[in-house]
Amino acid sequence: MSERKAEQGWLLPLSVLIVGAFMSVLDTSIVNVAVPKIQIELSAAPDDVEWIVTGFTLALGIVVPVSGWLGARLGMSRLYILSMLGFALASALCGMAWNLESMIIFRVLQAIPGGILPVVSMTMMYQVVPLEKIGAAMGIYGLGVVVAPAVGPVLGGYLVEYVDWRLIFFINVPIGLLGTLAALAVFPRDRPTSWPRFDLWGFVTIAYGLAALLLALSEGQDWGWDGFRIRGLIVSGVLSLALYVVIELEVDNPLIDLRIFKVWAYTNSILLLGIAVTGLFAVLYFLPQFLQVVQGMQALDAGLVLVPSAAVLVVLMPIAGRIYDRFGPRWPVVIGLSIMAYGSFLMAGMTPDTPRADLEIWTFIRNVGVGLAMMPIFASGVSSLPAALTGAGSGMNNVMQRVASSVAVAVFSSLSSSAAAQLMNDRGSLFASGAQSLPAVADAREQGAPGLLGLYQTLNLNVLTETYNNGFYIVGLLCVAGIALALTMRSGPAKTTGGPVHVEV
Repeated sequence: MSERKAEQGWLLPLSVLIVGAFMSVLDTSIVNVAVPKIQIELSAAPDDVEWIVTGFTLALGIVVPVSGWLGARLGMSRLYILSMLGFALASALCGMAWNLESMIIFRVLQAIPGGILPVVSMTMMYQVVPLEKIGAAMGIYGLGVVVAPAVGPVLGGYLVEYVDWRLIFFINVPIGLLGTLAALAVFPRDRPTSWPRFDLWGFVTIAYGLAALLLALSEGQDWGWDGFRIRGLIVSGVLSLALYVVIELEVDNPLIDLRIFKVWAYTNSILLLGIAVTGLFAVLYFLPQFLQVVQGMQALDAGLVLVPSAAVLVVLMPIAGRIYDRFGPRWPVVIGLSIMAYGSFLMAGMTPDTPRADLEIWTFIRNVGVGLAMMPIFASGVSSLPAALTGAGSGMNNVMQRVASSVAVAVFSSLSSSAAAQLMNDRGSLFASGAQSLPAVADAREQGAPGLLGLYQTLNLNVLTETYNNGFYIVGLLCVAGIALALTMRSGPAKTTGGPVHVEV
């Protein structure tokens, strides 16, 4: 594929790659909006319907590490085409699901090509695009990776509210088929040059470790963080990942070559990627909840609040890529994380009566930072690796994205629930009667049950808002910590001479 760089340029093949990345990433956020409707349509219990999302997440954690081996065994172009077809077929099956059990099974099947597509897309991008243009390419590619989660709630809310929830799956079928035809026309029929042996024990240990930790984080709130099941999953998951590291350092053909972590620029980018993705998904999780639960908006209206912040990403991603090509990653990331922190602290000051316009402005400001920082973080890490390790770096990037997004939703949700319970317990003293009671409580008691109910509802909304604010405040602190890491990044354009970076074995 490298011979085609000079012949036809890189914009056309990159555009085809974006289709697969956008489609697979969009599906992780668009389904969340439809879960309540799916629960009603399929007559499912609230605890059971969560497995539509949990099963998808667990399958992603298992399949992403093996994507690099599949690419080496089948060829990247062939694997991309098969994944596009598989995703379209699995999406059609999801749209035809007749009960909850079939939906969960089809979602797991959908996650297999859905986890492979972003890994293959990024690996192929580094084969198609010259090093000196990688920032601009990542800016365009980022429209699929970062904008998709922001667009998901809006598109999903519209389809669920005005059309049919099944369309959120069926819409992938024509996109997948068109993307497959485009890939057949643009990409060469590459053949694998090696037949690496499958690292079975490495796969077993990393698959179980990631699945156990993701399951613990997803179900910790319902099963109880102090329960035997959650503790067992966390301990066994950590031990399994530790065993995976030991195995990968000894085998000849590791699933993910851990030598990537010997390059500090890459390791630093992985840490920053975890911070950025955690902040992005925490806001995408908390804000729609606040808008619907506290302010009483419908799903589509809540999604429309995020439109300005999604639009700024569309504009800034390509610009940030060109800034990276010219100035390097350090200052775009430092400035971007600073703006993200500022926007998060603004959102930490929300009240139940905060105007919609203020929320749109605050999320807009915050996503200016996301748009500046995200693609330089992506590009600086993988581009610092030698060509032989690009696939491993892309795979680990996707593992970090999946884990960080799951951790953001699970951990922040648990913290929110715990804080809400504590705050409600503390604020319950406000309802004390007698000479020490507050005037508002005394007035409410005079009105009888309706007055006390109204006071309780007001208190509950204030407590919920405060828990969301705590989440935004933590996100802001994480961004501040990321600034310190960003200051150690490279400044200046990437060197295009002197050959690739070498890693000592």
